[in-house]
Amino acid sequence: QVQLVESGGDLVQPGGSLRLSCVASGSFFSTYVMGWYRQAPGKQRELVASIAKGVNTNYADSVKGRFTISRDNTKNTMYLQMNSLKPADTAVYYCTRAISLAQLGRGIWGQGTQVTVSS
Repeated sequence: QVQLVESGGDLVQPGGSLRLSCVASGSFFSTYVMGWYRQAPGKQRELVASIAKGVNTNYADSVKGRFTISRDNTKNTMYLQMNSLKPADTAVYYCTRAISLAQLGRGIWGQGTQVTVSS
């Protein structure tokens, strides 16, 4: 069974930084497109960033220039480096994977990790 486990969420002050991690079980990790979604209280999940098999990345306009998505295929791990955090970034962040970008968000999910940005 494929499992995704997120970690790294915490309470931080505005302007602070945080790095999230997602560890995936199973085989052929490098063949999947990976992504980070987030869900704020009372809102639907939204795509934050995605990373393909190579160096192709995509970001939501709200996080461009502040967040960086990356992956280490030798560790079956995906990361989200978050800088200059704002209260609006407060949400549960979820890891997901798919065989293609078009399928991202419609596959399996991790349990999520809480990020809270507050003074």
